[in-house]
Amino acid sequence: MQHAREDPRRRLLKRHNDNPLLTAYDWPYFVNTVFNTGAVQLPSGETLLLVRVEDCSGLSHLCAARSKDGVTDWKIDPEPTLSPDPEHHPEELWGIEDPRVVWVDELDMFAITYTCYSQRGPGMSLALTKDFKTFDRRGILFPPEDKDAALLPKRIDGRWAVIHRPLPAHQPAHIWISYSPDLRHWGDHKIILHARNGAWWDANKIGLSPPLIETPEGWLMLYHGVRMTPAGCIYRLGLALMDLEDPSRCIRRCTKWIMGPEAEYERTGDVGGVVFPCGYTIGDDGDTMHLYYGAADTSIALATGSVREMLAWLEENSTPGDSAAE
Repeated sequence: MQHAREDPRRRLLKRHNDNPLLTAYDWPYFVNTVFNTGAVQLPSGETLLLVRVEDCSGLSHLCAARSKDGVTDWKIDPEPTLSPDPEHHPEELWGIEDPRVVWVDELDMFAITYTCYSQRGPGMSLALTKDFKTFDRRGILFPPEDKDAALLPKRIDGRWAVIHRPLPAHQPAHIWISYSPDLRHWGDHKIILHARNGAWWDANKIGLSPPLIETPEGWLMLYHGVRMTPAGCIYRLGLALMDLEDPSRCIRRCTKWIMGPEAEYERTGDVGGVVFPCGYTIGDDGDTMHLYYGAADTSIALATGSVREMLAWLEENSTPGDSAAE
């Protein structure tokens, strides 16, 4: 198996030697590809991945895979865990995609934000669950076109907050925050991170990757930037730090990307040139990150890193605030 060329001077995220961890060939039923996955650690200590699965119709559903060590011996649900329900939720007519999962203490439940694909394009929906067997679908939060959403795991000044990425036609795509008193009615929409202009790695189109990570220094954000090239798009990852009490305020933002498609399984697939994480778990040391990502829209891979090292690197390789450099 061919592995990525990695420069130890910027190895904030190290690819696992067993990558890719999961492909369509691991699935108990016939599918086309498996990729962008949410991730959580269950009370049992198991890692659960809520995987986007695309079947041969081209539509997607979500399926859970569980592992004791988060790397091997995956137990995959024998049928879809969460399927589109267009009869009751017409916004899911063309499938559901790209889940982000967080545990919410106040609700004593997991909150799943996912893309619902309607006739008008992708929007953002919310579902709650305790066991990934039964789900309380709360319906669509933001109408098309909107993607890349994750709920913050606790209220901010008494209100729920969600990070998301509207996509206006023929306009740059920025990262926004919105607030709600009840997880149903959303307002106070605000851009919190602008796509840069020009030739930057994160120019014109950015989006949230996994849910924000709470640290003493602030909310650590991993976000993706989309570089448009004559050969197609390249999806890479960067970092930003948001204020802990006011996550709409960016403290610092990276100038360089920290991970891009380099390995063969990231460069070649249904959509080559893509690394796209939607979930992570944090180790017992409170620092080690296990970042699960979709590779080339074809498989699921794992990279590990240190939250403390990311924060230290960001301090040395950043501009203050939301610097949308010209």
